[in-house]
Amino acid sequence: MVERKLFAGHPVRRLRRRLGLTQSAMAEALGVSPSYLNLVERNQRPVSAALMLRLAEVYDFDPRQLAAEEPGGGAEAIRRRLADPIFADLEIDRHQMEEWLAGAPGGAEAFARAYDRIGAGPDAPDAGPGDPGREVRREIERWRNHFPDLDAAAEALADELRQGAGDLYGAMAERLRVKHQLSVRILPAEVMPGLFKRLDLHARQIQLSELLEPSARTMALAERLAVEAGAEIDALVHGAALGRVAEGLYRRHLTGYFAAALMMPYARFLRACEASGYDVELLQRRFGASFEQVAHRLTTLQRVGARGLPFFMLRVDRAGQVSKRYAGASGSPMAEGGVCPLWNGLEAFARPDELLVQLVELEDDSRWLTLARCTGRHGMQVAGVRARFAVALGLAASEAGTLAAARGIDLGGPAVPIGLGCRACTRPDCPQRSAPPAGRRMVASERERGVSPIGFAGD
Repeated sequence: MVERKLFAGHPVRRLRRRLGLTQSAMAEALGVSPSYLNLVERNQRPVSAALMLRLAEVYDFDPRQLAAEEPGGGAEAIRRRLADPIFADLEIDRHQMEEWLAGAPGGAEAFARAYDRIGAGPDAPDAGPGDPGREVRREIERWRNHFPDLDAAAEALADELRQGAGDLYGAMAERLRVKHQLSVRILPAEVMPGLFKRLDLHARQIQLSELLEPSARTMALAERLAVEAGAEIDALVHGAALGRVAEGLYRRHLTGYFAAALMMPYARFLRACEASGYDVELLQRRFGASFEQVAHRLTTLQRVGARGLPFFMLRVDRAGQVSKRYAGASGSPMAEGGVCPLWNGLEAFARPDELLVQLVELEDDSRWLTLARCTGRHGMQVAGVRARFAVALGLAASEAGTLAAARGIDLGGPAVPIGLGCRACTRPDCPQRSAPPAGRRMVASERERGVSPIGFAGD
């Protein structure tokens, strides 16, 4: 796969200004010409591998910050915000947006923060201003949900555990007993009402409910072993500078990331993906993981020199509310917008034993192959109702040709036209429309009615 070019003028310029250097002085120290450095800072040239190494050597600069500190999360994240219908009349094209990011990165960052804080439009998936979940999602997006230090630590520990035993769960339980003086105990559901897991420090026990499925039990032990990557997790949390609640949510995400990487070590998992055509069911069996765990892991495969396909992931409840969304490196608007009733992901609730595959096309003409499956949550019920979710993966149709799930599908053929929720969609002929697009006036005629039950003005 062709590596993506890294345009990182903003963090390079910020580093130079923080050090109080002129472009000429920094260029001389890095062994490049001032004109080249000027082009890099204006995002007219990508940052080369050689320049990354020189930055690290000369200024003790962490090269990962080049990708993590793009204003507003980078060009794709800014583009998704500008896709909001309230900006439609401005007709901001990609060239203008790139000029803006290069010429006024601070302004682009300010726009992104303000847009996010006021609720990000009429179909915003978050609770509103100051939502900690939004802060955490934005930080994850800055890293494109790939944390190489955690992958490396988890891979090293997984190799060590494999040397001692073939059974990962047993090896982790033994590691916890010997190194951390913690035993594992499975308890009846009535002993742990309303709980799946508990750490009892007095008894030095990790207590797990019998309701947990095997994959969830393995994840619980892996999360406890994340303490062995405490330094890496602490560095990421402190570097994010989040609020107290958001910091706790971010730490939980990173702990889960490490646990998934321990269950599905990067190199082995990627080899299995490529050999199987990213067959999710096969990957579940091979790594003892759930559909949701595998789906999340597929969004993280972005190691330099060993990248996987750029998937995005959504987890949706029966009311169409999105409780997890990871864009990864996909750049897909579907990972940020609302849910369209024409998308078949919601049909998964009625067809729980099936993997539903659909080719869709968005209003920007981008085409995506999506895979969705209904999942349950460990048998826990409230008033006889079990929590269920539709977990979906998506990949650009242009990159889906090698997928096992795409066999027999004409990826260049007809696709279902969908939107990002009614308030963000301007398609006029939709039989499922429930509201006009944001900023568009609803119209009603006594003499005619179209395909859509709700009409709206064109501007």
